[in-house]
Amino acid sequence: MSKDMVIGWIGLGRMGAPMVEKIIKAGYKVKIWNRTKSKADALVKAGASLVDAPSDLANVDALFTMVSTGKDLRQVYFGDVGVMSGEGTPKILVECSSISAPESAEFRKTVTDRGSEFLACPVSGNGKCVKAGKLSAVASGSKDTFDKVREIIECYAMRGVSYVGEGELSRFCKIAHNVLLGVYIQNLAEITILAQAAGVPRHSFLEFINNSVMGSIFSQYKTPALVNLDWTTTFTPPLLRKDMDLGLQAARELGVSMPVTAATRESLQTHFGSASLKDDPEAYLAADFSALIETVALQAGLKLEPENVEVKTGLEV
Repeated sequence: MSKDMVIGWIGLGRMGAPMVEKIIKAGYKVKIWNRTKSKADALVKAGASLVDAPSDLANVDALFTMVSTGKDLRQVYFGDVGVMSGEGTPKILVECSSISAPESAEFRKTVTDRGSEFLACPVSGNGKCVKAGKLSAVASGSKDTFDKVREIIECYAMRGVSYVGEGELSRFCKIAHNVLLGVYIQNLAEITILAQAAGVPRHSFLEFINNSVMGSIFSQYKTPALVNLDWTTTFTPPLLRKDMDLGLQAARELGVSMPVTAATRESLQTHFGSASLKDDPEAYLAADFSALIETVALQAGLKLEPENVEVKTGLEV
């Protein structure tokens, strides 16, 4: 796709804003909309154009969306001032949010019935991953559509974008990815508390894990949180629970046994109960999901304290 094409973007949260920044830096003309306009200020300074409503993006060449839920997406697509509320419609809609396959299929049908192309393209990583060039993406839909926007996606998905086929196959990949995320963080918390209970400092144990064959980009960039108890939000427990439920629902429908996932989902639920012990449970559940290590520690009779050790995230830029 030519850089003369106009790109639209809806959703400037922790993920969306740095993704848009990458597209702007690549030289594309970008028009943006966000419910909270102040979140657009830095991107406007970087060269983006802020529009007043989603409907103002109806005539862009390719519209990207990165929102929290299918309900949010329905509103910005088809609401009173939605992108498709009038006569115009973007040529291509690239949907990057984590929504269910049935929701995505419904949106795809409505969009394509209006004459537009639809690509499902969720991502793997967080805002820091975007900035460090560690984000990846997975796409499904028409291969021709994918080829038209691949270079744009690669502006922010610098580790690569995988095309997996037609329809909503990328949604299954993303849900499977987030199921693994839940299982991984739960077990990482468990073994870290096990090591601490035996007398090993968390930072020392996680340094060993990160240097081993079992280490990963994820384990490394979560190490500062697990060591110093910094719950700055990248992904919340409610969103993780939603995705694990979607994974288990898909498993039931497809006849796949997932006992480890089911057990992890129930372990995650105990974190919601532990939140009731906090002064502000709602704020605690809006914090990062790595805080569930506190719940694991509580179940072991341990009260965690920050170790106040400087550790690297692996995402330094």
